Amino acid sequence: MNALSLADILAARRRIAGIAALDTPLVPSPFLSRIADSEVLLKLEFAQPTGAFKLRGAANAVALLPEGNAGVTCCSTGNHGRAIAYAAAGRGMRAVICMSSLVPQAKVEGIRALGAEVRIVGNSQDEAQAESERLAREEGLAEIPPFDALPVIAGQGTIGLELVEQRPDLETLLIPLSGGGLAGGIAFALKRLKPSIRIVGITMERGAAMHAALRAGRPVGITEVPSLADSLGGGIGLENRHTFALCRDCLDDVVLVSEEEIYRAMQAHYFEDRIVCEGASAVGAAALMAGKLGRVRGPVASIVTGRNVDMKVFTDIVNGRDVQLGDLVVKGTPYAA
Repeated sequence: MNALSLADILAARRRIAGIAALDTPLVPSPFLSRIADSEVLLKLEFAQPTGAFKLRGAANAVALLPEGNAGVTCCSTGNHGRAIAYAAAGRGMRAVICMSSLVPQAKVEGIRALGAEVRIVGNSQDEAQAESERLAREEGLAEIPPFDALPVIAGQGTIGLELVEQRPDLETLLIPLSGGGLAGGIAFALKRLKPSIRIVGITMERGAAMHAALRAGRPVGITEVPSLADSLGGGIGLENRHTFALCRDCLDDVVLVSEEEIYRAMQAHYFEDRIVCEGASAVGAAALMAGKLGRVRGPVASIVTGRNVDMKVFTDIVNGRDVQLGDLVVKGTPYAA
């Protein structure tokens, strides 16, 4: 197994320049700063052309493919597929994105709008992954995993370089945690550039695959369920090669937040920060608002990972209406600071 290096991340930054947005804004949140009693900054990765951080890793991986490639495939909960479609279109490549039936329709349509083919397969990421592997095996497409691949991890790690350059005094970082490509890449970079920084992975209570794996000490299977943080869904793969070890070795803590806490945080980002964001983007704010981080050392940064939210669900949330998530109803309430 090849190892990630800081040189890989530095090379990725050079490679993706002109495709992905670099030096995305890092802006203060006065509301969250009051709650934390310390300066809180928001890293706005929704400023990427595809509306989410995933373009960094996808652009790096696609740029490394040889000329004349038959095309690319991947499985995705939405944002990785959108990023692969965008990067592939830039090189004139065919792209086939495999997704489960749990992915919101808005994300499916966003990928098709970029010219990619979408295949809906089964009710889990594992089933979508199997179709992506079949396409790679039988049709010769290059498979680009959503998180457990070094070029993808290196691309996401470029955010870590930016953070330490934008705010060298940063003391705490809150990262949405799913398969570990984002958290592993950023944490790897930051722990080498500033070892004292506290890095907290934050994920939802329902179906949190990396959290379950870290508790078990090895990758384990999980049952996927609908969540407001749908971008954080999916397993990490029982044969995980990179991200489990990176998260195990580089994260200082993992915190879980409830669907109700994510709901309130999405409201707060909208009403206080004037931000439209996905549930996955709001988990850092959710943990702060729920007091789940204890006393945090500041300055604190939280990564707002994307804005590709189902707008019907989002408008229900900002209007304080109930949201149905499978067999769970998240009770709505009008926003109050």
